[in-house]
Amino acid sequence: MKTVTLYTDGACRGNPGPGGWGVWLKYGDHEREMHGGEKETTNNRMELMAAIKGLEAIKGSCQVELYTDSKYVLQGITEWMVNWKKNNWKTAAKKPVKNVDLWQLLDQETTRHQVNWHWVKGHDGNPANEKADELANLGIDNL
Repeated sequence: MKTVTLYTDGACRGNPGPGGWGVWLKYGDHEREMHGGEKETTNNRMELMAAIKGLEAIKGSCQVELYTDSKYVLQGITEWMVNWKKNNWKTAAKKPVKNVDLWQLLDQETTRHQVNWHWVKGHDGNPANEKADELANLGIDNL
């Protein structure tokens, strides 16, 4: 099974406000950069969109090493989601899960791949994470 590396990031200017997502994808010697944005969104939604768009871009089933600097995304997918699904997309406090539309899309995309989730400290000099951050900001600039 081929292995693809994804670095994802979201950005927002104001929260809510204009936001962008960025993805840096690497497979073997091939690299791909992607970005996009929305005029009115939140940082968490853009972090989720980056992961979704990155996974959507991968053709076929792959081993994916996905790096994010968002503990919200990492904890949501690796810790919280199993109970959200058991509780019909409600939190432990019986409240609707925020951004449920994007969590469900992310859940759907992860079923196509074997995803290993990694947290990386943001703005800490990791070149691939810095690239994803640049792309997320480009997503806002290009609105």
